[in-house]
Formats: sequence, C-alpha cells, structure tokens
Amino acid sequence: MTIPAPTIPATGTRKRVPLWDNARFLAVTLVVIGHSIQRMTGASDNAYIIYLLIYSFHMPAFAVISGYFSKPGPPDGTQMKRVLTDILLPYFIMEAIWTVVQFLATGSQDFNPTKASWTLWFLLALAIFRLVLPYLALIRFPLAWAVVLSIAVGYWSNVDNTFSLARALGILPFFVLGWQLKRWGLIDRWNDAPARASLWIRGGAVAVLVVWITVIIVNIEQFRMISLQHWFFYDASYSDMGAAVWWAGAARLGFILLATILIAAFIVLVPRHSTPLTVWGQATMYIYLLHTFVLYPIRESSLLAGENPPVWLLPLMILMGIGIALALGTPIVRRVFRPLVEPRASWLFIDRDGLKAPRQP
Repeated sequence: MTIPAPTIPATGTRKRVPLWDNARFLAVTLVVIGHSIQRMTGASDNAYIIYLLIYSFHMPAFAVISGYFSKPGPPDGTQMKRVLTDILLPYFIMEAIWTVVQFLATGSQDFNPTKASWTLWFLLALAIFRLVLPYLALIRFPLAWAVVLSIAVGYWSNVDNTFSLARALGILPFFVLGWQLKRWGLIDRWNDAPARASLWIRGGAVAVLVVWITVIIVNIEQFRMISLQHWFFYDASYSDMGAAVWWAGAARLGFILLATILIAAFIVLVPRHSTPLTVWGQATMYIYLLHTFVLYPIRESSLLAGENPPVWLLPLMILMGIGIALALGTPIVRRVFRPLVEPRASWLFIDRDGLKAPRQP
C-alpha cells in the first residue's frame, strides 16, 4: 500500500525517507510473489517454504509502516477526506470491478462490500486502524492493549471477516507498534547509525532469517499438518483453525513476537539510501491493488495445477511476481489507472462554505 509520506517541513517541500520507500516496494513485491506461488504450495515443499517465510511477516510489516506515518490525534477535515478518497473510495471501486470479473468468470452476481475480495481486506483494515488509533493513544500502554485485543479476538468465533474486522484486530498490534516506533525515534537512530555498527546489526538480521528458514525446512511436514499458514492470516478464530484450546492465545502471542523479530530483521536489511527501485516505493498502492487482476487468470488456469510441478516453474513464478511488481509501478500504469486507484473526488464533498450559518437579517 502507499503509506502517507512524512509531514511537510516548513519550507513546503516534502522530504521522503529512502528507507521507507525501499521497504514499501520490497514488501509489496513479497505480496505479489506470495500470491504468484500460492497455488503451488500444496504440491511443492519449496514453494511452501517460501510462502511461509513471506506470510510470517509481510502483511504485519505493511501495518507497521502504515502505523509509523499515522497521526494519533482527532482527524481534521483533510485527514477525514483522505480516508474517503485514499481508502474507502478505491475499496468500493475495486470491489465493483471484482464483482464484474467474478460474474464473467463464474457467473456469480454477488456484490457484497462487507466481505472484502482477495487483497482488499487491507484497505478496510487501514480504515479501522485510523478509527481506533486516536482512542488507543489516550490510554496507558496502547501496544499492550492492542496485543491483548489481538489475542482475545481469536477466542470469539462471532468476529469474522465482515468488514475484515477479525483480520484488522488480529494485526492491530503491528500498526500500533509502527506508531510507537515513530514516538521512540528508533528508525531515526537506525538511519543515523554508523557503518560499522550497521554491519553488525545487519549480520544479526541475516542470522535471524537463516534460523527461521532452517526451522521451516526442518519442520515442513509438521507445519503442513497444522496448516501453519492460517496462523499468519489472522482472519479466523482459534476454533475455526482447529485449535480450540485454552492456550491458543499463547500461540498467537508467539507468532506476534516472531513477526516482530522478522520485521525488525527486514527493516534492518532494507537499504537506507536511494536505489534505482526507491521510486517504485511511491507506487505500492497500484502494485497492491492491480496485481491480482494480472495473476487471477494464471491462478485459475491449469498452469499451476498438478501434483508434480516442473522444477523450473517455481523460479519462473517468482521472477514473474517481481516483473509484475516492477511493471505495475511504472509511470504509464500510474497515469492510466490513477482514476481507479487514486480517484480525484472533489465532487464527493460539500463546500465548506455551505456549512456556515446563514447571516441574520
């Protein structure tokens, strides 16, 4: 997703931090890769290993980035308009398009905006995050309360994916964590860290990822048996995942801590300076919303079906995912699809002057 940029300095120029643009693009590329190989995970252990690695932290990382650039105070008129134009309006536009696609592909005529299609759940989650943050910011230990809420919602089977509520509350701690990182100034300190210290920290980040990949490889059969990926979706209750036990909340807490460690390793390994790909970090909304339409016919075809996929198919799909992310972030794509992804909706709002009280005679 495109995350709001840092506040504009007094000079009037918007200063972008390369670290965050790089992180945005890398995270959304992981989203595309994950969706590209998803249909192969049932037959390919290698695909499943990569899939678990990606899904263990990539959407929580998006929530962290979103929280970092969010304001905790009551929203003003401009911020409220941005929620409508940047989140809710694109959501309804894309839901309408998906309804047409589903009708053409399957004959389905069900337009139900309360149930987000595929990746659109994160737009609703962002709206919910913006709604609850001002209240969380008023209380002590907001991050701890967000974690408690995330754990608790897993015990409530009546909280489902209507308006993506279960998933939004499930990953709420990561959004609050991002906001807290801004307050703590940790990212600023990392950006200013000397090269020698950075080298040691990055070495630790590589070690963390190597250890987690090794754990996945060693336990791949056990992870298949328990369908580990469902724990990373945060979209179902514990009972729906076949874990109707009292200690299921402790398991979710463990996965929250795991994702936090992996996100830290990810951010540490992201280049802090401008790279040729930094500019793509400003187009993540386009990549996120449009890549599903590119992948849908491929996923629905027989290309990814079969119990013994050829060895070349997995690297091909990974490269295809990277290529799709790069292509959808180009200026021409942004120009063509801007009315759908970033609609100019001045017609939607009333004239503020119209709210003024009429002059008394």
